[in-house]
Order: sequence, then structure tokens, then C-alpha cells
Amino acid sequence: MTQIRFCPQCGTSVVPTDAHCKNCQAVLDDRFMLNGKPEIKAATDNLIASFAEQRSRRAFFKKGAVVAASAVAATAVGAAIMPELSSAAARQTRAQTAAQIQDGFKQQNKSLAGYNKSAQSPIVTILTIARTAEQLAVTFYSNGLANADKLGIKGDNLEYIKAALVEEQIHQKFFAANGGQSLAQTFSFPNGPQTFTDLKTFIETQQQLEGVFDSAFLAAIKEFAQLGRPDLAQISGQVACIEAEHRALGRAIGGLVPADNWAFTPVLLGSVSDAPALVTKAGYLSPKNGNSYTYKEVDTNLAGVEQTKPYSVSSSVVGNG
Repeated sequence: MTQIRFCPQCGTSVVPTDAHCKNCQAVLDDRFMLNGKPEIKAATDNLIASFAEQRSRRAFFKKGAVVAASAVAATAVGAAIMPELSSAAARQTRAQTAAQIQDGFKQQNKSLAGYNKSAQSPIVTILTIARTAEQLAVTFYSNGLANADKLGIKGDNLEYIKAALVEEQIHQKFFAANGGQSLAQTFSFPNGPQTFTDLKTFIETQQQLEGVFDSAFLAAIKEFAQLGRPDLAQISGQVACIEAEHRALGRAIGGLVPADNWAFTPVLLGSVSDAPALVTKAGYLSPKNGNSYTYKEVDTNLAGVEQTKPYSVSSSVVGNG
């Protein structure tokens, strides 16, 4: 049976042999087409190994979310885009992970490389992955802004990048204020330094990242609602709206027409916890000499950026934002 994939640009189903999407002509990037190959698990294992060191009990609880993400993602990643992995199988995998939480407490003196269980609550896990994703986004836009001259970004387009950077930092602060921990602060990019010297590469990277962020926050809406936190579900929707704005503005900067080319945003992740394996496989969590970019917090005071706290007429703000 032919395996079905989905175009990350328009969401149309495609087959593995297609080089371009027949609907929108987008180049199909295999880095984002998870298909059950052994290298997917290896990428996830490398993510865990990158955090391997002796931890105190307190540090273990801070970092535990990466374990939950990897334990689930190794077998359940891509549930929404892999027909052979049923939703029932994904639910069973997550249930097994939850049942093993107590074992995580017993292994608190071991290195993270040896863990395959989590002592984190599902809510903290989502907040932790979200915070780390926002740190990757801040790192990306910071370096884009620093190399704007090389990329040829100026005028209104430069202002769009400045605003996107500040908005990602505001998101990061919100997730941190509400219990999200940091899984990584040093990142890589699939095309290394070329990402910040070639506009086409910069926009392609931006589209990949914002597409994954959109999917992750849409998945978070569902998961927060299931966990009895409609307030966090709504805020995830508010963040997803902004990530979609960034994606459309990126297309405008890159001269892609139309900039607003999605009628429905495709949900490419079965769960938020699938995101680390996906991002690792794509090449964003493999820093090395010449391709290593460290997250640095930026000033969030920028004229024109409004609604800096998650406001709703029907509920109070969660956290400090």
C-alpha cells in the first residue's frame, strides 16, 4: 500500500515519489516527512543524549519534559500524518508512558541519557516544549535581524521581522512564567550559516519553523482542553494565530503569492510531544562548530506591538506573560 504524506505548504496529500506538490508546486522536504525509519528514533535518542549529565533531584524535575516528549515521539510521532500508526496506537503509547511516571522518580540520580520516563505533568510538558520552541524562534529571528543587510531585508519587511522577534520573546516569557522549563538554548539550522546570508534559504527555514509551530499550538489546544484547561487551550489558539501571521508575512517578504495561501492550517503533529523528534530530524537540534546559535533574550519594548498579554473578555489572564 502506498504511504500517504501531506504537503507542509498546502496540506494536500502526496506520495513519497513526488518531488513537488501537485496542488501548490511546493518542493517536498523529506526532513519533515516522518515515515517510521530507524533514523527517526536515532534522532530522538541524540536529543536525549545531548542533555546527558548528572542532575540533582531539582534539575531532574526541570528537565524531565524532554523525556516524556522523546518516549512518546519515538513510537507515536506523526500520528496525524502516518496512516499506519492509528490514533488508538498513539493513545496506547501515551497511556503506557503515563503509567510509568512513578518509575521516573526512582531514577532521579541517573543521567538523562538513561531515562525513558517522565516525572512531569502533561501540562508542564506542553509548556516546556512550547517555551523551548519559542527560544528556537527567538534565536532564528535574532540572527535574521542581525544579518538583515546580507539578506536584503529592509523597510517594512525589516519591521515585520523586528515585530516577529519581539512577539516570539513575549510568548517565551509567558510559557516560562507559567512553569515551562528550558530543554535547549543552543540550536542549529538545516542549512547552517547560509540560512542568514541567502534570503530564499531564510524564508524556507522560516516557513518550516512556523508551520511546525502552528501545528504544535493547534495540537496544544486539543490537549489542554482534554486536560480540563480551556484557559490554556484558548491561549494556545491566540499564539497559533500569531504564528500564522508570521508565516504569511514571511511569504510576503519572500515574494510568494499569495502570502495567505492556506484556507485551513494543516495539523502535522498528533501531539505536542511529537514536536521534539520532528524538529531534531529536521536539523534544528544538532549544534556543532560553524552551525551553533545560542538563544539570547531580547527587549520586548517595541512600538506597534500590542496585546502583549493574553486577554479574554470571559476569563482572567493566566500567569504573568
